[in-house]
Amino acid sequence: MDIVTMLSLIVSSTLVYSAPLIFAALGGVYSENSGIVNIGLEGIMTIGAFSSVVFNLTFASTFGSLTPWLGVLVGGIAGLLLSILHAVATINFRADHVISGTVLNLLAPPLGVFLIKAIYDKGQTENVSANFGYFSFPILAKIPVIGPIFFKDTSAPAWCGIILAIILWWVLYKTRLGLRLRSSGENPQAADTLGVNVNKMRYIGVLTSGLLAGIGGGIFAQAISGNFSVSTIVGQGFMALAAVIFGKWNPIGAMLSSLFFGLAQSLSIIGNQLPVIAKIPTVYVQIAPYVITIVVLVIFFGKSVAPAADGVNYIKSK
Repeated sequence: MDIVTMLSLIVSSTLVYSAPLIFAALGGVYSENSGIVNIGLEGIMTIGAFSSVVFNLTFASTFGSLTPWLGVLVGGIAGLLLSILHAVATINFRADHVISGTVLNLLAPPLGVFLIKAIYDKGQTENVSANFGYFSFPILAKIPVIGPIFFKDTSAPAWCGIILAIILWWVLYKTRLGLRLRSSGENPQAADTLGVNVNKMRYIGVLTSGLLAGIGGGIFAQAISGNFSVSTIVGQGFMALAAVIFGKWNPIGAMLSSLFFGLAQSLSIIGNQLPVIAKIPTVYVQIAPYVITIVVLVIFFGKSVAPAADGVNYIKSK
């Protein structure tokens, strides 16, 4: 295997496994910048995966190649609806953010399996017939060396996520909406005094996280797992949360962190095709992504500074 072929394999696989993490992590960035901790990304991704697969299986013959793209939109809407529970609990009823997010994580998998059982009378779905597959950019893929590595047989959702990260960075740091959102997570009292509707900004943050995490779940189900079961989303939401912390609550940083975690996951899949990694026992390669996630959290959690009011319920009278 020559170097270009090896790099193209690594980059392509990395982008495939990074795509779900990028979207979920971007959602987490917006939620936490508004002041609401959302550890329920795992549960939201699960509902997004369930919804997208059911849509895919139902309408693949109708929409053809558009089915997976429409499926992720359905997954995003389902994730947004589930995130309303977290928003109401934390913003209106001032519940503990961690407990509320944990409830989402505990609720989503059994709910998805129950509905699958009710719809298909079995514990998991069939594999989807219309999936994302690999995509090659028409002109860019023909560029010598760079084209085959980055733009041939790549992941279209991942590139959409990278572009979205840049857009969301601009919105968060260069627009009035972004300033108001960040002020609600840094100093809600001061923001309220200046006329910012703190609760509205926090709703925007949480619902954005629900939409993007649901999209991430839909991408994972239709690009990687291919079906839905209780074990479809296992640890992806927590990796996305780690990417938020590792990326220092910045959309670009979260995107780059997601690429790093995607690389760790991809190596556990394609490692046997790579000269050095193929010699490492399979079990070590398979657990590496989760070990790396824990190590990153331990090293960077204390050094990364979250928004000052992140996780703090806001009471207007105070």
